[in-house]
Amino acid sequence: MLDKYNPAEIETKHYANWQAKGYFQPHMDASQESFSIQLPPPNVTGTLHMGHAFNQTVMDGLTRYYRMKGRNTCWIPGTDHAGIATQIVVERQLAEQGVSRHDLGRGKFLEKVWEWKEQSGGTITQQMRRVGCSADWTREYFTMDDTRAGIVTEVFVRLYEQGLIYRGQRLGNWDPVLGTAISDLEVENVEEQGSMWHICYPLADNLSDGLTVATTRPETLLGDVAVAVHPDDGRYAHLIGKELVLPLTGRTIPVIADEYVDKDFGTGCVKITPAHDFNDYEVGKRHNTPLINVLSLKAEILAEAEVFDYKGEVQTGIKLPEKYAGLDRFAARKQIVADLEAEGHLKEVKPHTLMTPKGDRTGSVIEPMLTRQWFVAMSAKPEGGEPESEFKGLSLSEKAKKAVDSGAVKFFPENWVNTYNQWMNNIQDWCISRQLWWGHQIPAWYDSDGNVYVARSEAEAEKLAGKSGLTREEDVLDTWFSSALVPFSTLGWPSETEELKAFLPSNVLVTGYEIIFFWVARMIMMTTHFTGKVPFKDVYIHGMVRDHEGKKMSKSEGNVIDPVDLIDGIDLEQLLVKRTTGLRRPEKAPQVIEATKKLFPEGIPVFGADALRFTMASYASLGRSINFDFKRAEGYRNFCNKLWNATNFVLMNVEDKDCGQDETQPLAYTFVDQWIVGRLQQVEAAAAEAYDTYRFDLAAQTLYEFVWNDFCDWYIELAKVQLQTGCPTTRRTTRRTLVRVLEVILRLLHPIMPFITEELWQTVAPLANAKTADSIMIAKWPEPDAEKIVPAAFEQTAALQDLIGAVRNLRGEMSIAPNVKAPLFVEGGEGVDKLLKYLPSMTRLTEANIVDKLPENEDAPVAVCNGARLMLKVEIDKAAETARLTKEAEKLQKALDKLNGKLSKPGYTEKAPAHLVEKDKAELAELEDKMAKVQGQLAKLKD
Repeated sequence: MLDKYNPAEIETKHYANWQAKGYFQPHMDASQESFSIQLPPPNVTGTLHMGHAFNQTVMDGLTRYYRMKGRNTCWIPGTDHAGIATQIVVERQLAEQGVSRHDLGRGKFLEKVWEWKEQSGGTITQQMRRVGCSADWTREYFTMDDTRAGIVTEVFVRLYEQGLIYRGQRLGNWDPVLGTAISDLEVENVEEQGSMWHICYPLADNLSDGLTVATTRPETLLGDVAVAVHPDDGRYAHLIGKELVLPLTGRTIPVIADEYVDKDFGTGCVKITPAHDFNDYEVGKRHNTPLINVLSLKAEILAEAEVFDYKGEVQTGIKLPEKYAGLDRFAARKQIVADLEAEGHLKEVKPHTLMTPKGDRTGSVIEPMLTRQWFVAMSAKPEGGEPESEFKGLSLSEKAKKAVDSGAVKFFPENWVNTYNQWMNNIQDWCISRQLWWGHQIPAWYDSDGNVYVARSEAEAEKLAGKSGLTREEDVLDTWFSSALVPFSTLGWPSETEELKAFLPSNVLVTGYEIIFFWVARMIMMTTHFTGKVPFKDVYIHGMVRDHEGKKMSKSEGNVIDPVDLIDGIDLEQLLVKRTTGLRRPEKAPQVIEATKKLFPEGIPVFGADALRFTMASYASLGRSINFDFKRAEGYRNFCNKLWNATNFVLMNVEDKDCGQDETQPLAYTFVDQWIVGRLQQVEAAAAEAYDTYRFDLAAQTLYEFVWNDFCDWYIELAKVQLQTGCPTTRRTTRRTLVRVLEVILRLLHPIMPFITEELWQTVAPLANAKTADSIMIAKWPEPDAEKIVPAAFEQTAALQDLIGAVRNLRGEMSIAPNVKAPLFVEGGEGVDKLLKYLPSMTRLTEANIVDKLPENEDAPVAVCNGARLMLKVEIDKAAETARLTKEAEKLQKALDKLNGKLSKPGYTEKAPAHLVEKDKAELAELEDKMAKVQGQLAKLKD
């Protein structure tokens, strides 16, 4: 017998053993087909969240499944250096000591970052082990380790030499607090209440007249280059080409015509500020306007505006009004609005709801800013240096498109191809430089004349320049640059290693939809370009894990559930501390506390990793977002207990007994044995198909229903009858069936529930003569045998289940208490005699007998099932039964009166929604039917 189910004990024990035995590593047998998968590298600053637990359940489930199928299986883990996030963490720690990174200097600051990484950077991978991830930790990488650093440099240099990397000026997202350009993924658009200022721009030749524009950012007025109207707007056609006086500056700007303007929105006039607005940038480019930058990198008004053309060439600067110089953008806004009003240019101010772009790390308002950055060209053709392949000679964007269009890379679900293509068809060159210190420093050097030399080392750069004394580029690469190389940078490239041959392309990438462009597309570009192969064959896109109300989980909202808390459990006090720490709006703390107490009144109990994983698997339907339901997790914890207790029952009945493993001994399979064995074959096939098609939800559903319903609720209960009443051969066969079916169940469940299945399998497998490996992890995956499916056994079992159901319904109809046994009489029915032996145990009978004709007893109800007529013989206490039925009739009458009153209320059936009226009528018919039956039974008792 097993001890009580204790998840923590078995999880710790088995994971340590698996890792020590090297089970997570590929066997590298070239004769076997490979299965490989790359872990989307989580940020080194991160901790496990529900999204990780979700996609890692899928990844680990696939890895365990294919490992059991004998594949050369490799799951490659790693962490991302997370340039911005990590730099912020370390800078905050230094700030607590009153030190800035500038006080330390670049070298000393980077030493501090590495120290932090060594002390705290492994948290998330340790948590992954708690979830049961069977990744090959001997291959774990870090995107800033020496190997990856060398490959990043090699890739950068090759792309530059091929004409695919260049340095140029463009408008991009700028975080004034961080002092760096950031990607669109690092920008959160937050709905806020602001204002719309309506400003009059006078005509230069008639100052009493002019055009009124509306803006949410009046401070950018200083950088206006034009006012645009729609070319078909008759109101302003006569003004196109005329000059306006830009308020507060004295500069004149033209009225231009552009179809970008919505003539039906607002006044139909739009101020064009191409150096501070993405849409205006494109308008300005079409009209070849200058670009006037009025903000510093700290988002303060410049004393003299910087003027550029669209090639990035500097033109003559424009002096700005002295009173605004050095003012923060928001302080300048207030002053400019006050001055506009004082000079009579401000016509009105209206409340306006707008989406404000903010940095996800700092919460600061992002500015579109003209800066000089490094870019990867998306549409340019490479100038040689590519491996021979079908992708050779194509631009990076063409490579990414072809990989998907050709079917070499498939999306699951397929509809995400549309999103992918939409992004690819509107692709812009990729800004890869960041103004940070933590990251891969760009391998470029400058001489005193500003000439640039891209090289693998400073010595190589000096050789290219023909002189020494060069200055290294200070910018680092966008984090996505190094993570785009993961499919091959983790397998030994540029060398042609055995790992590269075996595991590229990988079989599947499991990831979220939000990084299809930022990561998935870029991995396809880089891998096809440098290896000639696609990085992966399939892309499984999963939804987002939300809270039980469908809200995004966020520390700032206080609704995060830590997966490890679900595994280990956490008391309410600790949970409240975790959920109220880090709130972006501390005033929400009481609301968070109240919601937490309501949802977890006693904290979170221990669920264990297996219950958490089964919950996640049950949610893994293709592409759908998930509202995490705490009750579902409870249900799967109960499932773990059910499996544990079922195994205990089997062990109790088979240990130290003949389990039929001696093939020379006779066996006698009953139709019940044949049925469960046949059902097992169907489940084996269904589970394999579900795993093969990434339908973990169907795998979980199939296995749950088979284990709980077919095996536990039916077969085990029927097996008890066979063990108690059968001959020695029948008992031997029943024990053989019990242990063999249970052993296969454990192997089928292992990819989703690794710990409990390992624990039980170690005991069950020897009894089933199936312990062909030291661990269930490397045991053979079950293969279905269609010849073991006996249709006649299914028919007989279905007939038995119907018969049992009919008798149970009779007991209910007659209100027979569970502890009361009664005899059953059966009249007619083909083959019923072979089923009767199961009925006493399954339906609490004293006996079940075939009779030629049922006894004459008008008071006793009769059930008909599969051609047989069934009657339970029970002496009825007429007085007690009459009292019970009378009470039930009174209750039904009250319900009928209430519903009839509702339906007969004037106007109800005409005015109420049709579906509610139909629902009420159906309920009335059901109540009337119940009342008729009760009254019929009362009438019989009076006779």
